[in-house]
Amino acid sequence: MTSLHYDLWPPSDHKYRRSEVTGFVGSGDAVWKRVAHEVLHWKVKTGSGFVVDSLGPVSPGERVVVNARVLGLTVVEPVEVVDVIQEPGRSGFSYRTLPGHPVDGEEAFLVHRHSDEVHLTIRSLTRAASRQPWRLFFPLILVAQRIIQRRYLRALR
Repeated sequence: MTSLHYDLWPPSDHKYRRSEVTGFVGSGDAVWKRVAHEVLHWKVKTGSGFVVDSLGPVSPGERVVVNARVLGLTVVEPVEVVDVIQEPGRSGFSYRTLPGHPVDGEEAFLVHRHSDEVHLTIRSLTRAASRQPWRLFFPLILVAQRIIQRRYLRALR
């Protein structure tokens, strides 16, 4: 749904809140090599304060538990990697949320080059989880999502 293989994200399911943000990571071949590798090893998540129970590279079908600490509580976020891209000038992955995650949807992390510049794009499709208590907190989760996206944009710098 988050269309990693497209520069321009085509229209998607209107049942989900759609978000796409892009930030500058750096310039040059050394930056590209580093972040193209790091994004495929969960650095965008771990560099943002999350704990991921996988140390290896992302792979399609892999189920991973991501943990976040919020106000002294651990929030468990089970996900499944649905797509991985590793091409000249593009590297990244997307995952879908699994039951027990605070939201329902998909999120993608794509590192890409334009000339010498390296950028990170985050695409997400989000809707309220079907189960309580997360459904009740969905408006707050959307605010948190914007804060976390800023962290993601800084994670690979």
